[in-house]
Amino acid sequence: MKIISYNVNGIRAASTKNFFGWLQATDADMVCLQEVKALPSQIPEIIALIEQLGYHHYWFPAEKKGYSGVAILTRIKPNHIEFGCSEEWIDKEGRILRADFNDFSLMSLYMPSGSSGDERQVKKYEFMRFFDEYIGELRKEIPNLIVSGDYNICHTSIDIHNPKSNANSSGFLPEEREWMQLFLDNGFIDTFRHFNKDPHHYTWWSYRAGSRGKNLGWRIDYHLATKPMENRLKNVRILPDAIHSDHCPVLLEID
Repeated sequence: MKIISYNVNGIRAASTKNFFGWLQATDADMVCLQEVKALPSQIPEIIALIEQLGYHHYWFPAEKKGYSGVAILTRIKPNHIEFGCSEEWIDKEGRILRADFNDFSLMSLYMPSGSSGDERQVKKYEFMRFFDEYIGELRKEIPNLIVSGDYNICHTSIDIHNPKSNANSSGFLPEEREWMQLFLDNGFIDTFRHFNKDPHHYTWWSYRAGSRGKNLGWRIDYHLATKPMENRLKNVRILPDAIHSDHCPVLLEID
């Protein structure tokens, strides 16, 4: 089974760059999208393309138009879809969507960025505290869980092109990295690092100064799987040649 996570930075913009031709070629079973930046009612042609490719599709957009929002596309019909997390401000921003299947659940996650200023960084920390408790409770009910998406955090120094100059940058702050470590220590597997310990693998690049061509990036997009899923993990690949966004997709293969 192939599961893709991809921050598309606007599904409409990505669709003009042959996103759907690319998606068809991947033959993915499930796709978690972040930053879709659209309501389903605004994109009937895109919805038609998704259905032509054989996907059931579920959307949790932000209330603010052209902002945030997550989606899940799946060829296997879920038993249940959970829209949001019942935390009002988080749900207004369209950040969490979960699909429950017979033997595991898949979540599409878009964690807030703090890069726009102190106020948003405070909201990011608030989200992180909430998410810890939320996932802790959820795992009591759903032990087999994959949380895929844009965490907006680089975990270690090999996940960012210049750790020294970014030591005080949102996304690589000590508090954020500590949170990620504790989250993993509490029973999650960073599936990419489970298979690949090498540096210079990134999932996001600034549009400035030719960063992508020089591979000056950040690894902030993850498939995190609970420990009970470990024996089902087969492979994870970052796909930097897919250029529909300032992010690139991450492909997880499981039994």
